[in-house]
Amino acid sequence: MQNGFDFLHAALPWIAMGLLLAIFSARNASEKKKSQKTGDYGTEGLCLGLCFGSAIGASGVVNIGIGMSLGMLFGLAIGSCIKKRKDDNEKNGQ
Repeated sequence: MQNGFDFLHAALPWIAMGLLLAIFSARNASEKKKSQKTGDYGTEGLCLGLCFGSAIGASGVVNIGIGMSLGMLFGLAIGSCIKKRKDDNEKNGQ
């Protein structure tokens, strides 16, 4: 059982980086296809995920490096799914 946890702790950052690269490449490919850009909350989600992930890591639940990387991953994924309204884009000058 301990070997499984050791493997999970060793592989989890690599899995998180792979998923993060997949999300970034999918976002860039979809944005190039669109002529009119509609914003999303990916950046805001990334920042909030980093904060929550580092807080979870600092509390001792998981390693702080794993907490930060998974927080960024989940924050970006959730923030990318939430689209900004058109009114918000016009106020920001987009």
